[in-house]
Amino acid sequence: MRRVLIAALVMAAGPVLAGEAEVVEATATKSGGGWRFDVTIAHGDTGWDHYADGWAVLLEDGTELGYRVLAHPHVSEQPFTRSLSGVIVPEGVNEVFIRADDSVHGEATALFAVPLK
Repeated sequence: MRRVLIAALVMAAGPVLAGEAEVVEATATKSGGGWRFDVTIAHGDTGWDHYADGWAVLLEDGTELGYRVLAHPHVSEQPFTRSLSGVIVPEGVNEVFIRADDSVHGEATALFAVPLK
């Protein structure tokens, strides 16, 4: 009986155990007048109750340059990569930051630096 109770508590805490979404890789490619970002996110998506739901391209001061909505959970596709094109980066900026978001924790605290070449 005790094992069943512990298992039930762990399963109920699943979304909390998943933690924040994390950017594990990101690249930037100059494309026309803007930039294309290919971003790989890892997150313990559990379904619609807790999943990585987006990521942002940010300047060092926190200004958001672009946002990619992730419209559904990726429970069986981890980590996963999605792209965002047409991001306009101000002249002279040599590095931007990617921040992942999830449906429970909101904006992640960790930022992933991406050099612009």
